[in-house]
Amino acid sequence: MNRVALVTGGTRGIGRAICEQLKADGFNVVANYAGNDAAAQQFSEETGIPVYKFDVGDHAATQAGCDQIAAEIGPIEVVVNNAGITRDGTLHKMSFDDWNDVMRINLGGCFNTSKACFPGMRERGWGRIVNIGSINGQAGQYGQVNYAAAKSGIHGFTKALAQEGARAGVTVNAIAPGYIDTDMVAAVPQGVLDKIIAGIPVGRLGQAEEIARGVSFLCSEDAGFVTGSTMSINGGQHMY
Repeated sequence: MNRVALVTGGTRGIGRAICEQLKADGFNVVANYAGNDAAAQQFSEETGIPVYKFDVGDHAATQAGCDQIAAEIGPIEVVVNNAGITRDGTLHKMSFDDWNDVMRINLGGCFNTSKACFPGMRERGWGRIVNIGSINGQAGQYGQVNYAAAKSGIHGFTKALAQEGARAGVTVNAIAPGYIDTDMVAAVPQGVLDKIIAGIPVGRLGQAEEIARGVSFLCSEDAGFVTGSTMSINGGQHMY
């Protein structure tokens, strides 16, 4: 039986590309989503990938959702924590809800999903967790103190959890995408986007499939000696 891989926020953008890549790799892929039932159903019909609706920022709902997937599909052996939102604004205009929602979903979602799946991975002696961070969690970004903090937290979370899983055959890594050609980036005003692209050495936005190929490697048997690592896929925009 193929290993079960759960991708949170998996029905569109980077998440969809990851789902399709992991399915091509032979994983039994399951996509989580939070809100748009019609879009999720269309995704499932187009890809043949089952979808499960729960809010990754809700601890109890995430545990229940992962338990349901394990019962109906099989034990979850790969987790890709991709779900995330933005609530941009400078600090003096940012509400507590703007801060809290981003932290709850982007960073809290990593904890909730990993908490639900990590113990079983350790018991079985094999697992892969890949957390989707961001270039803005590495370098910061004006108007994104919430998003940058949450994504930076993901990178620290990854390094700490990697140490807990290493001897049990569970690797934990992160990918920090740069600016990728998705709906989220398409919402950026064109003038701002032009300036962003001008600052990317390769001279273009990334493609979701390029992030998916990085995830593919980190989830493979070949990546068993890679853990606690952050793979930056950003066209050279931020190097360190």
